[in-house]
Amino acid sequence: MLRGKSEEEVALVRESSLLVGKTLAEVAEMIKPGVTPKELDKRAFEFISDNGAVPGFLNYNGFPNSLCISRNEAVVHGIPDSKPLVDGDILSVDCGVLMNGFFGDSAYTFAVGNVSDEITKLLETTKRSLEKGIEQAIVGNRVGDIGYAVQFEAESNGFGVVRELVGHGLGRELHEPPEVPNFGRRGKGPRLIDGLVIDQQDRGEGQALSTHSSLDIYKQNTLMGHRESRIDVARELLQNVSHYEGMAKRERCE
Repeated sequence: MLRGKSEEEVALVRESSLLVGKTLAEVAEMIKPGVTPKELDKRAFEFISDNGAVPGFLNYNGFPNSLCISRNEAVVHGIPDSKPLVDGDILSVDCGVLMNGFFGDSAYTFAVGNVSDEITKLLETTKRSLEKGIEQAIVGNRVGDIGYAVQFEAESNGFGVVRELVGHGLGRELHEPPEVPNFGRRGKGPRLIDGLVIDQQDRGEGQALSTHSSLDIYKQNTLMGHRESRIDVARELLQNVSHYEGMAKRERCE
């Protein structure tokens, strides 16, 4: 059974989520060709710690870093490495924090330098898919309404959605019910209740026009666009308090 959170609990999740946004903004300032994912991870650890919180991913189920950093074809949960970024990369940076007993969790995909028109379309479509899902996060709707909106926007623009990985509830635990897929049928799935907090995770995938031009768009080695947003479900109007509130968005990093 789903349980809504009190206003006080939602406020604490919001505080954690805003720190996630500030951390992503801090990391964004560093993203450029020549920088390594390990350097980004180190800065994230320092920034989160300096702000009185704990990296939410560090040692979670044995994960060794503060950020999940996934480059190009990687879907998610990438371990930061020492390979420098190059012009044309796209980089998904996923960040979680634990503060005052509640988690925040969001991700953003950055373009490193100059990217192709196809990659730009992928990133823009993923962003719109997230926004379409957010519009459906209203009390009385169902999880399937969110998934349908995300899937329809992605597929209408020639992209697929990742079905093996899903969004989730968020609060005292990093992963709480319900699961929120990127696909679904309208009117199906758990009903959204007042005070529910969910982490909608939109991952669009598509073919690259160059080195991966023959790939099946539903395989996990295609180019990926990844956006996550922390959402409160409200009675009439969605309260979207994602990392965007705390992040000066830099979608293309020179």
